[in-house]
Amino acid sequence: MTADNEIDIKEAFQRAQKGHNNKAKLVASLKSRYNKLEDKTLFHEEFVHYLKYAMIVYKREPTVENVIEFVGKFATSFQSPPKTEEEEQQQEEEEEEEEDHPFLSFIFNFLLESHKASSHAVRFRVCQLINKLLGSMAENAQIDDDLFDRIHQAMLVRVTDKFPNVRIQAALAMTRLQQPMDPDCPTINAYMLILENDSNAEVRRAVLSCIAMSPRTLPKVLKRTRDIKENVRKLAFQVLAEKVHIKALTIAQRVSLLQQALHDTSEAVKEVVCSRLLPSWLLRLDGDIIELLHRLDVENCSQTALDTLKAIFKGTPTDELLQKRVQLDNRKLIPAESLSCENVLYWRALCEFIKTKGDDGEEMLEQVLPDAATYADYLYGYLKAVPVLSEEQRADFNQLELVMTKEFISQQLIHLIGCLDTNEEGGRKRVLTVLQEMLALPQTPSSLVSLLTEKLITLIPDDNRRIQTVAEIISDVREPIMEACQPVDQDESRRQQVQLAEVKVRILEAKQALEDCITAQEFGRAAELKESITELENHRNQVLQEIAASSQPADKEIRSEKNDPETLLRCLTMCAELLKQMNMKTRIGPTISALMSSLILPSIANAHPAVRNMAVVCLGTCTLHSKELAKTHMVLLLQIAQLDEVKIRISALRAIIDLLLLFGFQLLSETAATQTVLPSQSPERQDEDAPAAEEKGDIPEDTAQSIVVMLSEFLDSEVSDLRTETAEGLAKLMYTGRMSSAKMLSRLVLLWYNPVTEDDTRLRHCLGVFFQLYARESRVHQEVVEESFLPTIRTLMNAPATSPLAEVDVNNVVELLVELTRSSALMKPSTNTEEVCVHDYLAVRICGEMLKDPTAPEVRLYAKTVGNLELSRGETVRKDLQTLLQQLVQVVKDRVCLRALEKMIHQLVDSREQAELLSATALQPLDVNADEAATDDPSKSAKRPKRGQRKVCTAKSGRKSSRRAESSEESDGENVPESVPVVRPSRRAKTTALEKTKLDLNTLINQEANVS
Repeated sequence: MTADNEIDIKEAFQRAQKGHNNKAKLVASLKSRYNKLEDKTLFHEEFVHYLKYAMIVYKREPTVENVIEFVGKFATSFQSPPKTEEEEQQQEEEEEEEEDHPFLSFIFNFLLESHKASSHAVRFRVCQLINKLLGSMAENAQIDDDLFDRIHQAMLVRVTDKFPNVRIQAALAMTRLQQPMDPDCPTINAYMLILENDSNAEVRRAVLSCIAMSPRTLPKVLKRTRDIKENVRKLAFQVLAEKVHIKALTIAQRVSLLQQALHDTSEAVKEVVCSRLLPSWLLRLDGDIIELLHRLDVENCSQTALDTLKAIFKGTPTDELLQKRVQLDNRKLIPAESLSCENVLYWRALCEFIKTKGDDGEEMLEQVLPDAATYADYLYGYLKAVPVLSEEQRADFNQLELVMTKEFISQQLIHLIGCLDTNEEGGRKRVLTVLQEMLALPQTPSSLVSLLTEKLITLIPDDNRRIQTVAEIISDVREPIMEACQPVDQDESRRQQVQLAEVKVRILEAKQALEDCITAQEFGRAAELKESITELENHRNQVLQEIAASSQPADKEIRSEKNDPETLLRCLTMCAELLKQMNMKTRIGPTISALMSSLILPSIANAHPAVRNMAVVCLGTCTLHSKELAKTHMVLLLQIAQLDEVKIRISALRAIIDLLLLFGFQLLSETAATQTVLPSQSPERQDEDAPAAEEKGDIPEDTAQSIVVMLSEFLDSEVSDLRTETAEGLAKLMYTGRMSSAKMLSRLVLLWYNPVTEDDTRLRHCLGVFFQLYARESRVHQEVVEESFLPTIRTLMNAPATSPLAEVDVNNVVELLVELTRSSALMKPSTNTEEVCVHDYLAVRICGEMLKDPTAPEVRLYAKTVGNLELSRGETVRKDLQTLLQQLVQVVKDRVCLRALEKMIHQLVDSREQAELLSATALQPLDVNADEAATDDPSKSAKRPKRGQRKVCTAKSGRKSSRRAESSEESDGENVPESVPVVRPSRRAKTTALEKTKLDLNTLINQEANVS
């Protein structure tokens, strides 16, 4: 050093490498030296000379990172300190423009000239230094417009660099160059393009961390919450919590965010939403949870609102839960006039959450919920007050909205029954009575029938009592007791009066004749007249009674059967809920049989679609309890699945799939004689879609084939719901082993990739999960996938240009099928490495296909695929495969294919030699220098990694590890490699290894000095 407070450049760089050195003192010392120099040029050149040593190192070495940090601090130390507002105004008045410091300008110019260097290390360090320089400047710092434009243009080029780490640093460097208010800001446009299209997750994360929020960028950030990488999704939610106000989002966006976040597969993402996003929203709403529910539209998204409340409650201390409870009166009830969708949902969520605490929550539950009898009366009063609208009133949207709101509140109140303490007999009986009365009332809204039935059944433990209770309610609803009033018939009344007058006249005549006979002493005649008078008087009394009865009509109680659609739908809904809640072991008794004959089967022919649909649901659920019923009504369900409306066909299809899952295809053996309505297809189509169903010897093949042909036709349906339901049903049948068909699996793969199903999220998700679970389940399933490989590829390669399948990327399909058939992908992989694996058979199949037509365009694809297979170490298999490959080399003319095939042959030969070497040295003592010797031999060390790179999964892991090695300091620790079972080294061994791997720039600097 030339003085106590000065230091030369070389020593400054040497000392800057050590992390424990105070960078501020180094900067001050070197700055003092710089300020004393008259000619700064030599200092600039020497400084850049030593900086270049750090810039050629790509790896994130601690020494290099320390030097970069030092350079950034030193360069920005020349910038003038921040000015106050008065100083800025004074400068504007004087109109004096202060230029950037010469050293700062020199560093920027040097970096901008170097950003196009061929070395990716130099490009990376250039972008990193520009990021450090811009980030170290004051908040109100200013740079020359020309320099601003040059930095901007350079970084826009670098964000498209080949290396992800260069793109990351370039994106971070442009953070302060954004102009969110400019609709044509190139930085914002570049950021949005990266978020949409960059394949590297760490680059997307870097952009997310620095992009400015605006109406243009918000949709792009929202889309990253559905990113394929967990870390990107996690950061996207953090950015939304920190930078976006809840009012900036629409209701649909808020609901969608919460729905996908709270059901995310990653626990880390859920944790971010619970600990960052929801507290941030509540903070902006002054902690008002009811107001938050207002922002979520709870009527249409009640389940999402409940999940949100549950997440909030989990992070809230127990004492605060009771403090934040809704305003209850002295009965522990919300007054009926104060009930709203939000506060009743909050009440329900709070009670259900406390209920999940078990015994610990009983005391708390007593503070927010009354006893069962009190609540039952409260519920009964509110449900009876729900108005019933006429057809004219339904046309009024305001009245309809009011009723829908009351029905929603009623649903939440009914749900609260599950939180009541029904152990006390009196309270339980009162709740049961209220539920039965509400179900029997015709004024009860149809939307509440299913829920009321469910709560009623849960309160009755015995299945027989459940059946009896629900059947009685159905009988009361279907055949209510009516009071029949007969109106007075005037004609009948007049006839009775005439008849009465005639009788009276005859009585008078008979009495007169009786007196004459007595006077004439004709006593025999008098006796006869007396008898006739008695009869006439009895007749007169009878007529008088009839007249009295007709003049004062009495009300009669009679039962009349109602067959209107609303009543039938109500009864069928109760029946379906009953059958759903019944134990599967409960057999069909006389009561259910009576409901089948009097209600369910007649309703299947009803003209109203909703009634027919519910009847099909009841029939399908009922057949699950009885194999005899299933045999009897299977044909009817098959008819409905083909002929009725779409919604009803889907219900019938679900029932058929459930029956096949429960009873298997052998159920068809006893119904084949009566099956006359199954679809008739060409023999070729039936042969194509025939499944290898279980117990084929007992099943009529035509019947099984016909059902599978029907399902196959549904896969081609233009109705997406029917297509999705069929695909899901076939996936269930194949996964459970009820059906095994390589060609049907091929159909499902093609359906998954078909662009027609791109918008069918449920179908794509279902099949995506099924393929992974199915293939990983067992070796047998992998063999089915292997059999479907060639048919699937042939279909895609032969697809006409007008077919949607022509747009499918065949390479992607091949990668999927190869990945699914890996032995290592099995849940329980075999430990025997010599065992012939599925990829061995697949390799032979592919080679055979290539030999059929060596000039076909797909041969190149097949050759590449063979190289990606994970072959076993069996000697016989490798010899056979080597023979096939040698035959292919002789007939294939394509150079790319030949190179791939020859590479595979060399690999097989090399692996055999290695196997022989391993067997020969198996009993030799372990040589600790073996790895070093192998590394020194390029002929052996160069081939083995190639084999690993040709595996799909190994190649992927290779790419991931390279990305981890290149990852920036912002992403260090985020990309953690998958855990590998290795022995954990001791702390001393770790320290020693770390010291060996540390890079020291002093060696390079001194070596350069000695040479010069």
